[in-house]
Amino acid sequence: MRIDKFLWCIRIFKTRTIAAAQCKADKVWLNNELVKASREVKLNDTIKVRKGPIHFSWKVLAFPTSRIGAKIVTTYAVDVTDADEIKKLEIIKLRMQHERNVGTGRPTKKERRDLDDFFLPDDEDE
Repeated sequence: MRIDKFLWCIRIFKTRTIAAAQCKADKVWLNNELVKASREVKLNDTIKVRKGPIHFSWKVLAFPTSRIGAKIVTTYAVDVTDADEIKKLEIIKLRMQHERNVGTGRPTKKERRDLDDFFLPDDEDE
């Protein structure tokens, strides 16, 4: 089975086109070698995919005939991502939660009106 089709079947990527584009962008490795989308996957191969700063890894156990449900992905591929990569992902998630304070983003309609009232004088004098 082609690697782009396999990655799409086991729900690593949302579409097969995205999977092929990631292969072309040098973000997919098969047994520690950069691969093109047409490379054939064999049993017990290790696939590594870079998503952002994290390198996820899977070991191929079997080949699905088509795209499968999320619950049965573990029968076709097992996640063998390093513990360091998982910790890095958790740190990034925690940092993202604590960086943004409530109310610092785009103002709500009420907040915008209050700001307009504060900065723009009323036209009552005219």
